[in-house]
Amino acid sequence: MKSTKFLFAAATVAAGALMLSGCGSSAGGSGGDSGGDGGLIGVAMPTKSSERWIQDGNAVKKQLEDQGYTVDLQYAEDDIPTQVSQIENMITKGAKALIIASIDGTTLTSVLQEAADGDIPVIAYDRLIRDSENVNYYASFDNYKVGVQQANSLLNGLGLTDLDGKAAASAPAGPFNIELFAGSPDDNNATFFWNGAIDTLQPYIDKKILVVKSGQTDFQQAATLRWDGETAQKRMENILTSTYSDGSKVNAVLSPYDGISRGIISALTDAGYSVGAEWPIISGQDAEIDSVKAIVAGEQYATIFKDTRKLAEVAVDMASALLKGEEPEVNNTEDYDNGKKVVPSYLLESQIVVKDNIKEVLVDSGYWTEDEING
Repeated sequence: MKSTKFLFAAATVAAGALMLSGCGSSAGGSGGDSGGDGGLIGVAMPTKSSERWIQDGNAVKKQLEDQGYTVDLQYAEDDIPTQVSQIENMITKGAKALIIASIDGTTLTSVLQEAADGDIPVIAYDRLIRDSENVNYYASFDNYKVGVQQANSLLNGLGLTDLDGKAAASAPAGPFNIELFAGSPDDNNATFFWNGAIDTLQPYIDKKILVVKSGQTDFQQAATLRWDGETAQKRMENILTSTYSDGSKVNAVLSPYDGISRGIISALTDAGYSVGAEWPIISGQDAEIDSVKAIVAGEQYATIFKDTRKLAEVAVDMASALLKGEEPEVNNTEDYDNGKKVVPSYLLESQIVVKDNIKEVLVDSGYWTEDEING
């Protein structure tokens, strides 16, 4: 995780600054340019349809304002031309730096060239921007490890390992039927999640302890465009109809994101599954409140908690350092090749959340309250 110096940099700089609450723009609308006089920073987020991106946007905006910057926060509602236009407008308005969570990391080449021509540094936020030399830094999590954690949560739910992936002493022999879902093919992170998960599950598949009964085992078959829950629900419905109409049951489902997990849960419920001994083990990611509630209810087994407050802090400190002529702190200079360059990165740690550690991980850290979870 981050050094003490890095974690508390924002608090140190913020002394005496005006404290403003973070509030994003309405979908596709103009973001509020409120804050201090440290210069304008543009923040481009993909969508408000996902709870996590609202939290990310608000956290980045507030922390930038705490450091004295003016912020133009925009959401593009997963429309690529809208996001390009929003970034162009940020450049026109005189943004000194850009923090971008891209919709499609391959579609920003031209607008990022405009930023480079104006000496505007660009920080890729959580999603790596591809095919451009004009990406200065990348702030994210160890996305391969996230995939490993998702797989370990499934193995743990099936009784095969502990949450760290260590084999259980009295592990069942199986076989267990498992189905695989992946994230959006236009999101670079999706392949990291997939690779981490598949590398972890493959030995069990090879030994036939796990069986992908549908036969859909490659990324393109499993991919879910735009991480859309309805798309995932339809695919799960099709798998249940085509593969499990013989009375066999799904025992586990690899899901890379909570919204996809909820779509899978809807498909299972509609197909007659009920929570209990035969309910599948389902993974997730982002610790969205509805999925945390689903874990409490026994519908979803686990999620991966990625503390967006700390991710926002990393991105904000990167932008601040660049504008002060300093070199941002990084901890990975090898793994994130965007097709044009290896982008210097700072990767944060993530945690598996299951029912037994919700309070420890999410409540005690202040991410969610017990009232929000139980309400």
